[in-house]
Parts: sequence; C-alpha cells; structure tokens
Amino acid sequence: MHEKKLTVIGAGLAGCEAAWQAAEAGAEVLLYEMRPLRNTEAHRTDMLAELVCSNSLRSDELTTGPGLLKKEMEAAGSLVMRIARQSSVAAGSALAVDREIFAGLITEKISSHPRIKVVRQEVAQLPDSLTILATGPLTSQPMAEEVARIVGSSSLYFYDAIAPIIDADSINSAEIFCASRYGKGGDDYINCPMSREEYEAFYNALVEADTALAHEFEEIKVFEGCMPVEVMAHRGVDTLRFGPLKPVGLKDPSTGKTPYAVVQLRQENRQKTAYNMVGFQTRLRQPEQKRVFRMIPGLRKAEFLRFGSIHRNTFINSPRHLNSDLSLKQRPHVYVAGQLSGVEGYIESAAMGFIAGINATKRLSGKEAVVPPRTTAHGALIAHITKADPDVFQPSNINFGLIEQHPDVVRLRDKKEKRRTMADIALSHWAEYIYKALPAERV
Repeated sequence: MHEKKLTVIGAGLAGCEAAWQAAEAGAEVLLYEMRPLRNTEAHRTDMLAELVCSNSLRSDELTTGPGLLKKEMEAAGSLVMRIARQSSVAAGSALAVDREIFAGLITEKISSHPRIKVVRQEVAQLPDSLTILATGPLTSQPMAEEVARIVGSSSLYFYDAIAPIIDADSINSAEIFCASRYGKGGDDYINCPMSREEYEAFYNALVEADTALAHEFEEIKVFEGCMPVEVMAHRGVDTLRFGPLKPVGLKDPSTGKTPYAVVQLRQENRQKTAYNMVGFQTRLRQPEQKRVFRMIPGLRKAEFLRFGSIHRNTFINSPRHLNSDLSLKQRPHVYVAGQLSGVEGYIESAAMGFIAGINATKRLSGKEAVVPPRTTAHGALIAHITKADPDVFQPSNINFGLIEQHPDVVRLRDKKEKRRTMADIALSHWAEYIYKALPAERV
C-alpha cells in the first residue's frame, strides 16, 4: 500500500482532533503549529489545544445541543472528549476542564503518536498536497491573507472577548455562597449575590466604563454567544439579570431568598486556586476591570490572574466556499476545520476537526466522503456552515434549532419529550454514520 500523507495546519482543538483521527485511520500526519515561534494575542503557553476563552465545554445534558454533540463525539472515539473527561473539574451540569492538565495531556498524546509529527513552524501558504486548515479564530496575518486571496472579499470576521480569572485567595468568603443552579452538580460554583442597590450601582458603573476599542477603521461585529458583558449591559438595565447574572435557581442560604442578581465564578483548575467570572467576557480596559468588577460582593479585593480582553476572530463565508465534506470549493484538496469553518465553540471546533480528519483520510484512500445526516448534531452543524444563506451568514454554536426533526418528532408537543426523542434519533443515526465512516476495526 502506498504511503498516505496528510498535512494539518494548526494544533488547536480542531487540528489535534483531525490529526488524531487521520493518524488512527492510518495516515502519516505532519501537524504544524506556529507557537511558540510566533504567538497570538490570546495564547499564553506553547502547549497544543490550549483553551483561551474559557475552561467550560458547556452543558453535559443530552437534551442540550452541546451535550448531544459531545455524546456523538465520544461514541466515535474523540480524543478531545477523552482528554476532557480525564481533566474535568466540578461545574454542575456542565463539563469544564483544568486547562493545564487538558492541554498537557493532549500535547502528550499527539506528540507521542507514531504517525504524527509535530512541526513548530508558521505556514504562510497552503501546500498543493492534501491539507486540513485548522488555524482557528486567531489565524496569523500571512495565512489570513492567503485565505482571503483564495476566497476573495467574502472572508469575514468578528470580535471575541474573554473573561477575567480571579485568584481564589482574594475572594471574600463571608459575602459569597457555593451552589449550582437548581442544585445540579453540588456546590460547584461560587455565587456572589447582589441586592438591587448593589446591582444598579454596578450596572451604572459598567455602562459608563472605558473600553478598549478595536481599530477605529474596522466595524466591531461581536458573536452573540460570546457577547462582552458591557455590550450586553447597553441593551437594557435588566439584560444581565436575564443573562449571566440571572438569580433563577439559586437561594442565598444567609437569607433563604433568591438574590436580585448573582455573579457566578467557575472553578478554573483542580487545585481550586483560580476562578473564572462566568459570562464576563469583556473589552474594558484593565484599570476599569479592577474598578468595576471589585464592586461585586465577594470581589471587593479581587486579584486578577488574567484580565478579560478582546481579540479578532477570523472565519470564512463557508456557505459560499465549503463543500459538504468541508473541502474548499476553490481548492478541493484543502479541508477547513474548526472556527475558521464557521462554527463557534470549543466542542463544535473539535467536531469539525473530527469530520475533516475522517474525510481527508478517505480521500487519501480513494474513497467517497460520508456526510452525517442532519438529524445528528454533527450533520446539523455541517448543514449550517454549508447550506445557510451566504449573504447573512454568522457562526453558530450547536443547538436543537439546527437539527432536522424526524417525522416522529414533529407530532410531539412537550419540549423535553421532543428533545429526548430527537437525541435518541440522533444517536441512532450517528451510530449508522460512524459504521460507514470509520475503519471497520474502530467501530
């Protein structure tokens, strides 16, 4: 059998998942990662699959889009999901990980695979050989220019923001309580309760705070699912109380009542030495973050291990430029994976890496790609990024609204029953897909 070689550019979640799946299917993989030779404005280490925005992989419940997508990935032998389980930290009904353990284990697994060679080098041009492009939302300028040259003016962008991380020792335990919403998962979150007066003072300070603007000549387009907290606040005084500061499902044990608003902190590592401010992605300047966020009960003397920040995310107009197997219409030997393909979120990025890795390996073997049905979470994402209206396209997380409803589901009226049925059908159809898509010895 002739040697099967594949190039993967970018070693984030998508690139690592793609490289792993291809190598496990028998391909010889060259995995390029530009860090640490060239860093980005958001990464802090040289480890593969470093998580920069949050340590949460979102809901683990099967009747949510992220929960279903994760279940499908696990059924297919996803490396990212296996390592996520091994590095998990308490997060109620969500799956969150210790970032350092997660990235360390991924780096170890990828680097030690006999059919994967990691090359620490920036790639500025797409090769003529079979390639998976997974450079992510922080694609370097030379590669972004290369992609723009191929897809033309349809290359799009939006701005993404990341949340601050707080030193656990600086949190005032007398002003907080520990609990998960509705009691799911135990006392996994630190909750900072706010009275009406405290909330209104915080809100007024937030909307008046000084922000770090992007380049003045660029229009700021912010992804709805990762909205900076101050942008959300400008939509109305109660917007935050129905969003990241919603008190629903929480009771302050010191009063026995539901607070007016609640700021939640999520465990960042297993040592519980650091906590992430849930939903507090921000573009506020650092002095303003100190001033405004220290108005929150429990955080009045907060020490910031990482400030929130804003950075540019790059993605292509995928409905215009991607085939259903994730190959570029203009360069069919190039597959696009991860957030560059038009999905949003860690798990979604890894899922597209999985699909690209499987399809590229099939091409190496001279076989036809198999596209998962739209009744599955993977198939729904692929349909969104390849079939949506290109004139109004925006990246999306996975959600049940994207999943095609089987006729057996349409007649159901109860929302929970409908989602459970959709999840059952999705997993059944996904099992049929992986039987066709994966090598026989891996099914």
